[in-house]
Amino acid sequence: MTLSRRKTLGLLGGGTLVAATSGFAVFANTRTPTRALAPWDMAGGYGDMRMRALSYALLAPNPHNRQPWEAELIGDDTVAIWRDPARDLPVTDPFARQLTIGMGCFLELMRMAAAEDGVGIEQTLFPQGEDGPVAFCRFVPGAAQPDPLFAHVMERRSHKEAFDGQSVGPDAQAVLAPYAQVFAGDEATALRTLAEEAWLIEASTQDAWQESVDLLRIGKAEINANPDGIDVGGTQMELLAAAGLFTREAASDLNNPGTRGAVEDTRNAIATAPAMIVQTTPSNTREDQIAAGATWLRLNLAATGAGLAVRPVSQALQEYPEMAEVYAAIHDAYAPGGGTVQMLGLLGYAPRTARTPRWPLETRMRNA
Repeated sequence: MTLSRRKTLGLLGGGTLVAATSGFAVFANTRTPTRALAPWDMAGGYGDMRMRALSYALLAPNPHNRQPWEAELIGDDTVAIWRDPARDLPVTDPFARQLTIGMGCFLELMRMAAAEDGVGIEQTLFPQGEDGPVAFCRFVPGAAQPDPLFAHVMERRSHKEAFDGQSVGPDAQAVLAPYAQVFAGDEATALRTLAEEAWLIEASTQDAWQESVDLLRIGKAEINANPDGIDVGGTQMELLAAAGLFTREAASDLNNPGTRGAVEDTRNAIATAPAMIVQTTPSNTREDQIAAGATWLRLNLAATGAGLAVRPVSQALQEYPEMAEVYAAIHDAYAPGGGTVQMLGLLGYAPRTARTPRWPLETRMRNA
């Protein structure tokens, strides 16, 4: 589950608060979680070539913004990259497939950032098996050329709202063709149906829903203290939370009218998406998942460069019992040869969403 401000308002049944005082204006102007957003401004601001690349890598897309990565500097030229199991999603991602894809996004963005300095990376995946580091990465100066897609890193977002209704034409589809299959208009109908059905399953499965509710960060103080998970900020949200009108308990109640309104909001966004993206791999090894993450990142950057917005909708690909029927259906239709559908997303045109909070790089280092 990803809650936008509009969906979170739905949890309250559409209620609003209005205050027209100078005190309110001051309060409203100070609700930005500046500390949680600071890593975006600090990207590239390190002398060590490895730290500089890592400072960009932590801006990569990842499931539920769990930011599962850790890094360890080794010697003068190597980094070990780890996945932190404390950030797992045991209900909706029991085999850590999606989190491993997130690690692939991280590794690819680190590679691209290093290439901006002409530095190549010799990468060895899972050198000690799955219980060890995800990768050893040796930085090699003078061994790479800049990647044109890197120009879009600071503008890339995982979209959270509905789209503006504009269709995605053949030229725009062609931009993304190297990275995934794009289905537009009526060709996307079957995918929209599967994505909608999967969303409704998650929204009626208490454990799956609760996993997202537990990751809500409500208001500036919570977001700054824990800049991961699902951030719910802004003046209105903070006032509603302070008044006891927006709580995790209310969000947890699947029968709450406001919760049902939030469910319908996402259902409508899926049903009206102008295009859908499907990314598959021929098998489902950890290496496949890392490669899928690298491709997903590149797709996001290419979409950003083309003025498009991408919104992941991963529910149909999740591997828990209640989702088994939809999971089988999407694989039968889009990976009939025994492959794996690694990513599913909505695609369209929309205003750029805000930056997503990030942990400072130093907090993700094992030996900084």
